[in-house]
Amino acid sequence: MVRLWKGSAVSTTTIHFVRHGKVYNPDHLLYERLPDFHLSDRGRRMAEATGAYIAADPSMNQSVAVFSSPLDRTRETAGIILQALNPVRESRGEQPLELVTDERIIEARNEFRGKRIGHGEGALWRNGNWKLVTNLYKPSWGETYRQIAARVSGFADEKVREFPGRHIIVVSHESPIFSYRHMLETGHPEHWMLLRHTALASITSITYSNETGRMVSIAYVDPAADVE
Repeated sequence: MVRLWKGSAVSTTTIHFVRHGKVYNPDHLLYERLPDFHLSDRGRRMAEATGAYIAADPSMNQSVAVFSSPLDRTRETAGIILQALNPVRESRGEQPLELVTDERIIEARNEFRGKRIGHGEGALWRNGNWKLVTNLYKPSWGETYRQIAARVSGFADEKVREFPGRHIIVVSHESPIFSYRHMLETGHPEHWMLLRHTALASITSITYSNETGRMVSIAYVDPAADVE
């Protein structure tokens, strides 16, 4: 992709970070990195809506690679996106894309994995677990925002170099996407977790200069906002 930047033509790479769709979780557990947490029926419809949006967008449907976290919900979301995107590629005579997973874009590590947060028997109110949430700005219950943003940044830097001038799609999770975005926008990844702007199946598109590797722009869209 080529954009005008300060009066000259500059090659750019755009990474479209997609959050996975809604997960089937009737017991309201914090599933974190646990296996066997799959998309719900609504989650699949959300992924389908986002996949249709990507397939119809003249820039996004030019994507040349699709990556995801290795967890079930992200791989399933990415698979649905590929089902929408590959027919568009094939109609142009291009080879279908295959999913590639990467540990650097996995969900944040969380000490509450497998527990239920709520009243009474909720994890936060049992066995001193409340002590792990003494700082919501800099997580005290697991991987820090700085650690999260650093691994996503390493992944993004590598892909910008690997795919100069192209678009790629990356399916990940709320905390990795927003922590990294916040770092790019403010210079630090720490944020108030209740004010994140990363809806389920939303797309955060970050464009980078291939000359400097730096972020040029950030765009956000929520194609699945009305999916019931």
